[in-house]
Amino acid sequence: MPRSDRAHPAWGRVRRPAYGADYNPEQWDRATRKDDVRLMREAGVNLVTLGVFAWSWIEPGPDTFDFSGLDEVIALLHESGIAVDLATPTAAPPLWFSHAHPESLPVTADGRTLAPGSRQAYCPSSPAYRERAALVTRRLAERYGDHPAVVMWHINNEYANANAHCWCAASADAFRDWLRTRYGDDLDVLNDRWGTAVWGMRYSDWDQVVPPRTSTGGLSPGLWMDFYRFSDAEHLDCFRAERDIVRTHSPGRSVTTNFMAGALRWSDYWRWAREVDIVSSDHYLMSEDPDRAADLAFAADLTRSLAGGQPWMLMEHSTSAVQWQPRNLAKAPGEMARNTLTHLARGADGALFFQWRQSAYGPEKWHSAMVPHGGEDTRIFREAKALGNTVAGLADIAGSTCPPADIALLLDYEAMWALHLPHRPSGDLTCGDALRDWHRALWTVGLPCDLVPAPGEHRLLLVPSLYALSTATARALEDYAARGGHLVVGPFSGVADPHDRVHPGPYPGALRDLLGLRVDEYLPLAAGGTVGLDDGSTGRLWAERVLPDPGTEVECRFTDGPAEAGPAILRRGTTRYLATRPAHSSLLRLLPQWAAHAGCAPPVGGAGHGVEVTRRTAPDGRSWLFAVNHTGRPARVAATGVDLFSGVRSAGEVTVPAGDVAVLVETPR
Repeated sequence: MPRSDRAHPAWGRVRRPAYGADYNPEQWDRATRKDDVRLMREAGVNLVTLGVFAWSWIEPGPDTFDFSGLDEVIALLHESGIAVDLATPTAAPPLWFSHAHPESLPVTADGRTLAPGSRQAYCPSSPAYRERAALVTRRLAERYGDHPAVVMWHINNEYANANAHCWCAASADAFRDWLRTRYGDDLDVLNDRWGTAVWGMRYSDWDQVVPPRTSTGGLSPGLWMDFYRFSDAEHLDCFRAERDIVRTHSPGRSVTTNFMAGALRWSDYWRWAREVDIVSSDHYLMSEDPDRAADLAFAADLTRSLAGGQPWMLMEHSTSAVQWQPRNLAKAPGEMARNTLTHLARGADGALFFQWRQSAYGPEKWHSAMVPHGGEDTRIFREAKALGNTVAGLADIAGSTCPPADIALLLDYEAMWALHLPHRPSGDLTCGDALRDWHRALWTVGLPCDLVPAPGEHRLLLVPSLYALSTATARALEDYAARGGHLVVGPFSGVADPHDRVHPGPYPGALRDLLGLRVDEYLPLAAGGTVGLDDGSTGRLWAERVLPDPGTEVECRFTDGPAEAGPAILRRGTTRYLATRPAHSSLLRLLPQWAAHAGCAPPVGGAGHGVEVTRRTAPDGRSWLFAVNHTGRPARVAATGVDLFSGVRSAGEVTVPAGDVAVLVETPR
């Protein structure tokens, strides 16, 4: 779990709030680079990420290093007062490397070797890749480790984005070594954990153990789970290796790598967050998603939580359209600023875009940038320039934090992976969707929320989905409830252990005693199916036939469907269990009720339904209220303070224009 006392010794080298972009000068000539620096200064840019994909630029051939271009660019930026977040370019091995070491290329589960020519075309277990990645990292760190322009380091880029898993021979060897360490070199233990008695797939020799390659049918879920853990560990080992080289040659500067926190994919970011000096993440909106503002808030809340509540950095987002969605809609005027300021409102101390200047060629040429193809006389650059002034005006918030919320959502990455596996009762019942649904409902009603990997001190702990869990996690939930914490557990939880073996005894296994009930049968619904509840709620996707223990109260029952007349929501003490997935409209009613029962603070007046209200506080008692209005009408928010930009005082209420953001200083210096 991230340390709540996380220290950032090198934040002091970064001007905060940081504002800038990913910069790729290797795509441009000298005249353009000089113009770039002029425009950066106009736009208020104070930090750029440099060199993310520059491996072939600085090492055009094996052991032939040419730093002249990078030297020139760093000097140019430094002369203009623009700091550098220097990246190791190891996300994009050069073609000369891939052709010299074809065994380093990723291999799919069905044995296809992926060709070079794109980024992340490497296997993280490849010895050749690791050797060359360490060499280029060391050469960079030796050359620029004490350069005054370099204020922080950026290792690789979006680990496990395109190469999360690899099935090559090197991966197989590394996987076996990892398993031998994990199971004490005891195949009997592995056979037991993986349940290899099924279909007679017992291993009698370690050489028989291979990654879960494509076969004639299903493979052991235990094999898949360990392969997911191993793959995540291999990427993390690559990060640690480069980080440690950088720390040796560039002491006192923070080291990070950009997560993709909101994507909820194949990296256990609770583990990763312990390894970085500053938690940073990328976030891109799905442009056709009507709830994209809520998705942004989810990603920001998760990133803040990964940072232990401390300031974090938005390493990438877009000024307007991206290029990788089916239809890449442009952001509306003002949306760029709302997006950026929402991240800052939710704890970020920096916001960078991908990218600075829009590429003229390549796969990302239609991805927006701070400087579009049309140059400085464009709406996007004018908005980026105005936003730079706004961000500079928020200098006082640097180092402040968002107060802990009363409500937390539990996110267990391994439980999410387990539910993702095939051969579940319903493919519709995913963990990520449940987390987003519940967070979106909280966002809609204006209730702040943190995310946690385990129970803590929050008044209300929401567990929408926890299919797989250890007995230790079950005990932690029991302890939380015993301390008086209010707990809500969603359906199909507590069923399996971390190896995806069903816990012994009746469902819900490890949570049976805590919840005070037995599930007689799981009853997934047909596509599009719903069930009614007698409190007016609607359930989706799923129902269960539940038998409550004595002392467990039935709060409402199913009115139709396969569990008709049976319990739908049950309560035992301060713990509730849901035998279905509530529809969004039902969550909007239920969550405030549960929050009130737990004694959570009510929403700020005017918050919710497209109006976000958050606070940041400083140790000296100062606080700032952010009100972000995503709606098309003015919003009135309960607030008392002085507008940070206009100096206008509000006594009890502030009106935020449609599509705008207000920042009030609640407690003056």
